Amino acid sequence: MAPSNTPDIVYTKVDEAPELASASLLPIIRAFAAPAGVTIGTKDISLAGRIIATFPEVLTEAQQQTDDLAVLGELVKTPEANVIKLPNISASVPQLVAAIKELQSQGYALPDYPYTPETDEEKAIQAKYDGIKGSAVNPVLREGNSDRRAAVAVKNYAMSHPHRMGEWTADSKTRVSAMSGGDFFSNEVSATLAAAAKAKIVLETAAGETVLKEGVSYPAGTVVDATFMSAKALDAFLTEEIAKTKEEGTLFSIHMKATMMKVSDPIIFGHAVKAWLAPVFEAFGDKLAALGVNPNSGLGDLLARVKDDAEIMAAIDACTAERPPMYMVNSDKGITNLHVPSDVIIDASMPALIRAGGKGWGPDGKEADTNCVIPDNSYAPVYDASVEFFKANGKLNPATAGTVQNIGLMAQKAEEYGSHPTTFEIPADGTVKMILEDGTVLHSHAVEAGDIWRSASARKAPIEDWVNLAIERQADTGYRAIFWLDEARAHDAELIKMVKPILEAKGVADKFEIMAPREATIASLETITKGENTIAITGNVLRDYLTDLFPILELATSAKMLSIVKLMQGGGLFETGAGGSAPKHVQQLVEENHLRWDSLGEFCALGESFRFLASAKGNAKAKVLGAAVDVATQGILDNDKSPSRKVGEPDNRDSHFYFAMYWAKALAEQSDDAELAAHFAPIAKALADNEATIVAEFKAVQGKPADLGGYYHADPAKVTAVMRPSATLNGIIG
Repeated sequence: MAPSNTPDIVYTKVDEAPELASASLLPIIRAFAAPAGVTIGTKDISLAGRIIATFPEVLTEAQQQTDDLAVLGELVKTPEANVIKLPNISASVPQLVAAIKELQSQGYALPDYPYTPETDEEKAIQAKYDGIKGSAVNPVLREGNSDRRAAVAVKNYAMSHPHRMGEWTADSKTRVSAMSGGDFFSNEVSATLAAAAKAKIVLETAAGETVLKEGVSYPAGTVVDATFMSAKALDAFLTEEIAKTKEEGTLFSIHMKATMMKVSDPIIFGHAVKAWLAPVFEAFGDKLAALGVNPNSGLGDLLARVKDDAEIMAAIDACTAERPPMYMVNSDKGITNLHVPSDVIIDASMPALIRAGGKGWGPDGKEADTNCVIPDNSYAPVYDASVEFFKANGKLNPATAGTVQNIGLMAQKAEEYGSHPTTFEIPADGTVKMILEDGTVLHSHAVEAGDIWRSASARKAPIEDWVNLAIERQADTGYRAIFWLDEARAHDAELIKMVKPILEAKGVADKFEIMAPREATIASLETITKGENTIAITGNVLRDYLTDLFPILELATSAKMLSIVKLMQGGGLFETGAGGSAPKHVQQLVEENHLRWDSLGEFCALGESFRFLASAKGNAKAKVLGAAVDVATQGILDNDKSPSRKVGEPDNRDSHFYFAMYWAKALAEQSDDAELAAHFAPIAKALADNEATIVAEFKAVQGKPADLGGYYHADPAKVTAVMRPSATLNGIIG
């Protein structure tokens, strides 16, 4: 059970742009919720907050804070849960280290992150920090499966105000390249456990047996996978693709998810850095190691460590001159695809490139065709099929396109995103075995030093819940419904064995199709091109990828998605879109005091949260609030009050003001609750009467630097001053 003092709605404190936006929006939400007797609380799941909560023993009492992620992790297992979750940082090691340094500069006596721990104490510190990085938050909170779709108002607006799309041509050189063997896809094995079991993972070598992990528990019915990526095959593939890219005259790019896949993908990224600078590592390997170079941390960290060594820098320049031009994160600042592992996140970078007509930005500041390197072949076919579809058919028309909704399996750390504790870089040649308590060898792989081995799982209850959620969504909509499952992939074959009997038992097998990701991508693109709609029913990683890919094509952004997690114990988790935490937005705010973050995702989640609260707790006033939120959201779209990208024009704060004005007006004019109408009538009038003054107060602060007192751990008073600069609005709202 949830504690009796749990707020009606919990709003998460996160990082970067969405957290800055919260400083402006949350006071409005609290002011509007109070007359309905609705309490709004917050829980800190920011990167800085998680770091602080992890090391109480080295901090003063005043600096210590509770482990809010753990608290929320228990709350989401109860029927009382009603959580609005904003995007948080899934930190890479460079981000984690930067956050630690900032906290240390603020007086927090935190230990440094030990890159190469030697003592038991250093190993313990690294283990604590490694528990924070990557996808540490979502697996804890997502105790349910995902229902993501474009809100009706958002989709209608996108169709009536179509965004710009880059032109595709049949002769585009842009392509997706993936390994043809030796990757996770080709080496995967999978089994469904008939009974509950515990397992250990061991590496058998000529020198003996090493236990990599023990005490891994699985309930009956769990689908357990194991696979590995060959380091030799990966290196050969990367070397070949760098050469091919130069021959083709395109940009070289690699697209990974080094944040969510926090063990495997940084290692793969490091292989790409070494392949790019292979002559440098061959000539100066020992020297680079002595300087603390870890290719997994990226080219930016490497350059910072060797900048004073003229010989190495000259070798890097000579090597770069022989390489193809690289896809850039920031051409003006010379930040390449390989600078920081968390800078190029596949689910955001690939849709943006596809939307741009297959073009990426080169080091010369110009757009060019690109070789999109996605080493593992599990999901690369989705992007390959998309690229080839648009080459053949031209760009998608947002004004006429249908929509792709998504039902995603993600509960209880399903699939690859739950594999971090069971992913290993293999130290020596040998055989990795997954052995059950009764001695049964569940999975076995012959491996070589440097290979990346991992195991993932999906539990029976979440799988069944996922299928039933898909049945509900298809019944509600009547849309074409496709399970994106590949019978030629070991894991998917096990899922198909569970999916088909449920569909048949419910008498709906004829309402669903099962296709491999490549074929499902083509079918979905054909469907929406005709102006029709479809539901993609996918596993966890594809849920993440597709709820960026299709929204970015349909809506121009994934931040405006309606994202509902129906928690398995009856509660609700309402995510505010898949838009990331937008570090570039923060940079612009600091330099120009203009925040272009669009809170439309927060508005959509808020309306759903109020409706859920009304149903769960019988609060009729909350239902009225939720209905009025929808009216206000429609008002933002109809009147074009979303933030502009340019300084001096309306930004996030203006958008929040108009949201409040439209929300108050809707509440004042509704007839379902006279008490709320009477309360909000004078507020609506005051906001409307003072519109010009409030907008002028917002505009007056733009164009100057903004002091937040920190990036990862900003000063709350300074953030409030920056994000609530209108004394007039503050006086009306409180």
